[in-house]
Amino acid sequence: MQSTPTGAALAATDIHAGVHARPILHGVNAAFAKGCWTSIVGPNGAGKSSLLKVLGGLWPAAQCHGQVTLLGKDVQRWPRKQRAQALAWLGQGEVVTQELTVMDVAMLGRLPHQAWFAAPSSQDHAVVEQCLRAAHAWDWRHRPVAELSGGERQRVMLARAMAVQAQVLLLDEPLANLDPPHQTDWVDSMRALAAQGTTVVSVLHEISVALLADHMLVLHAGRVLHQGRCDDPATHAALEAVFDHRIQVRAIDGVWMALPRTATAAQAR
Repeated sequence: MQSTPTGAALAATDIHAGVHARPILHGVNAAFAKGCWTSIVGPNGAGKSSLLKVLGGLWPAAQCHGQVTLLGKDVQRWPRKQRAQALAWLGQGEVVTQELTVMDVAMLGRLPHQAWFAAPSSQDHAVVEQCLRAAHAWDWRHRPVAELSGGERQRVMLARAMAVQAQVLLLDEPLANLDPPHQTDWVDSMRALAAQGTTVVSVLHEISVALLADHMLVLHAGRVLHQGRCDDPATHAALEAVFDHRIQVRAIDGVWMALPRTATAAQAR
């Protein structure tokens, strides 16, 4: 078993994955540093969500080759309960029972830490309250999920993922349905988690938000085009290239942002 690169909490080595003989990922190699937030970006069909599922050990083993190591150990060799404590997941459009309250849903994040059929402890309640407040969802803790808007529900699902207090947090399009102020809150939460030592890996379509991460992994056609710091000119060049130079990365008030480039200007390159 290959060891995880020094300083990496999560690593992928020579990952090949597909569905029904249709290849999606082609020899992906990537490492995600401890206590850093990495954004995964790329055009539609690049394999972003597929890679995230492979990293989380959620891809069918028969359709995936290569190795993923979580905290230095093959992700498939972790006992399920321990893996659920070490790695938390927030997928796209996750469905929960509509009759559950916001508190019930957030408390699901504490299940990996509880004995079977055990009632939530005082620590569980304290953690869930902290996470719901961080997601600005505490005020509706007694409301059924069915009464929430899409954006409100997404904030509750984020609180559930954070409540696991995992060392690695994987998020697939976590900004879906969030308005700009709550996108800003989400960025603040990711930075706070990374500062506390959590490794965050997020698939994002919002490129300017993705540039606020520590590192960026750029995917194209199931292959890693580039991985590097978000403030690295080489990262900016790869980002512009993968989107056919239809965007340009520029600093505005000291913040890197992806701005649209006119089709005429892109074609003239």
